[in-house]
Amino acid sequence: MGSEPPGRRPRGLRGLRKPAKKRPAEPSPAPTADDPGTAAGPPAEAGGSIINAVLYRDGHRVSTHDTLAEAFRQQRAASGTLAWIGLHRPSHDELLALAAEFDLHPLAVEDALEAHQRPKLERYGGTLFVVLRAARYLDDPEEVDFGELHVFVGRDFVLTVRHGGAPDLSAVRARMEDTPELLKRGPEAVLYAILDAVVDGYEPVVAGVQNDIDEIETEVFGGDPRVSRRIYELSREVVEFQRATRPLNGMLEGLTAGFEKYAIDEELRRYLRDVADHALHTTDRVDGFRQALQDILAVNATLVNQQQNAEMRALAEAGFEQNEEIKKISSWAAILFAPTLVGTIYGMNFETMPELHWAAGYPFAILLMALVCTSLYVIFKKRDWL
Repeated sequence: MGSEPPGRRPRGLRGLRKPAKKRPAEPSPAPTADDPGTAAGPPAEAGGSIINAVLYRDGHRVSTHDTLAEAFRQQRAASGTLAWIGLHRPSHDELLALAAEFDLHPLAVEDALEAHQRPKLERYGGTLFVVLRAARYLDDPEEVDFGELHVFVGRDFVLTVRHGGAPDLSAVRARMEDTPELLKRGPEAVLYAILDAVVDGYEPVVAGVQNDIDEIETEVFGGDPRVSRRIYELSREVVEFQRATRPLNGMLEGLTAGFEKYAIDEELRRYLRDVADHALHTTDRVDGFRQALQDILAVNATLVNQQQNAEMRALAEAGFEQNEEIKKISSWAAILFAPTLVGTIYGMNFETMPELHWAAGYPFAILLMALVCTSLYVIFKKRDWL
């Protein structure tokens, strides 16, 4: 968020600065076990959907577990702990186990299983269910990759169910563990950090799409015939980006409206309002991208029409010139054909042709040829065929 003007962020939790975000250079799309303090190794659960299952007390890691059963057992034995469990494409049985342990609503569990949900925020009793659409920009194919994240937030637990490559929640966990003053504020603080990471993750996507639009503008005026397809593909990505970002404003407004009712910490309120500001800024940028692409598409259609009109005009002019040449050739062919016709008739040598024995026959034939040729020439000249 370095591009934001000074003063956008609150100075911290009662004098503490906002914890710095740690982002890997390339987020990994696959579930990993590289969270700080977690020993690397094969997951103990079949299917490998558990990324991590960690218990915290007062903002510090208490224990790390390889299975859901161990995490449940340890949390029941140790009061005052916060369970933060991360799953990647969990199985039906794993989600049912979580639902039974944390009393999750069946509709929310069904949404988390099926994925392909729109961003939303719903409350089921004491549990908050949040669906987020994260995004990341892939440089090599120059396209936007969207992921889906489902977050269950309860009194003493946070469950994240990730579908897709984004976001990288290991960086969120590392950031929170580096700032125990924030983590000890409970599940709402974890939800804030996740929301902040998702919204911040839109920034490189916005930059990448802006760069694509700049390239497309250059290609449009450069006459690249493939630019129409690229405009269409980028427009689809922008529409998908809008679907991911636009609901965030209403979701964050809903969270803000519940601050008093659910006694949200005042410092967390400031942080969430800051996330809402950044989400609104991103939404405005994405809306601007869609309008820009519509304008570029209109300009490209105009340029294509102009190019087609120029080509048709050039073809018409070439056809007109060709017709003029054909008229000239036809005119001279007709003029030359007239004496040939007269000469052919008088060259038949029939005995009954009176002109053959006429003393003035030859001059008459020559005069007839000249008269016909001159008449045709005058006629064609008046019609501008010659």
